Amino acid sequence: MKKDTHPDYHMIKVVMTDGTEYQTRSTWGSEGETLQLDIDPKTHPAWTGGSGHLVDRGGRVSRFKEKFKGILGS
Repeated sequence: MKKDTHPDYHMIKVVMTDGTEYQTRSTWGSEGETLQLDIDPKTHPAWTGGSGHLVDRGGRVSRFKEKFKGILGS
């Protein structure tokens, strides 16, 4: 293996959104740092099944519904 071509692989602490934490090896940060997650599999709708609620940022959903209201029947 060539020297100085691979990132440092070390132990970090990961803190989930519910406060649980675990130790893992990573190339993120430096030895002993804590990675605080904003979104994780316990809270993200892609893993939890979600409520189906859309967040309409910038009116995109509203514009789409208005544009296709005749086709969608809404």
